Amino acid sequence: MKLEEICSALNGTVVCGGDKAHREVTHAFASDLMSDVLTVTCNNLLLITGLANMQTIRTAEMSDIECILFVRNKSVTPEMKTLAEELGMTLITCPLTMFRASGELYRAGIKPLF
Repeated sequence: MKLEEICSALNGTVVCGGDKAHREVTHAFASDLMSDVLTVTCNNLLLITGLANMQTIRTAEMSDIECILFVRNKSVTPEMKTLAEELGMTLITCPLTMFRASGELYRAGIKPLF
């Protein structure tokens, strides 16, 4: 599923990395525990989280995750956006809960990591 399709399905907004809307995502992982995210190894992965801070961007970088979906209308700070742009990441926000966003993406064909 392409990032632009994810935005459409979740009423999401691309905060940065919109030039990578063609990027393909095959799997998703939902967590607010960054220690769990560090155990993840998967290509073309979307991280779904409600934890909006610099540590989330750094953790995604360490796990080679190129796209983060922030749920519950979490705000991306200018510092987070700048760092994500430097790292070539795409950041998306959406109004849905983590449970609802995960369910909608699963129904659309995104595979769970586990």
